Amino acid sequence: MKRVWIYQSNRFFLQDEIRKIEQVLQEFVAQWTAHGNQLAGSFEIRYDLFIVLMVDEEKAMVTGCSIDKSVHLLKKIEQALEVSLFDRLQIAFRRAANEPIQVVPQNVFRSLLAKDEVNSDTVVVFNNMVTSAEELATKWEVPMKASWHSKVFL
Repeated sequence: MKRVWIYQSNRFFLQDEIRKIEQVLQEFVAQWTAHGNQLAGSFEIRYDLFIVLMVDEEKAMVTGCSIDKSVHLLKKIEQALEVSLFDRLQIAFRRAANEPIQVVPQNVFRSLLAKDEVNSDTVVVFNNMVTSAEELATKWEVPMKASWHSKVFL
């Protein structure tokens, strides 16, 4: 199984920042280990907003220490780029499937719902709680009514 962690930025990355992130993450996954075992790590930057870290656990299992190493690295990226990658109160969504992604604080998202500017039928949200590559492919970018967002916001 390929395990996944998704880190959403509070703003879109600039192209220069993406190159820096890619360089740092490439070096990191090349030497990412768990109890001395090389992890089959990889990463993606999606929509210039999300950093997706992945590990193929069929090759080697991640451990608490190896996860801590990745979190420590992402906190360094956060500081270097002056972004927030751990603010779970930022909601990324699209008003419709082909619309641009917007990132707003949770209270603004609630306000948009209250004004019916967005609703569970038209909003596509990003479920950053997915934990596997399979879920990433099928349950990450979904209508709000199919995500945990519907339980929290509706």
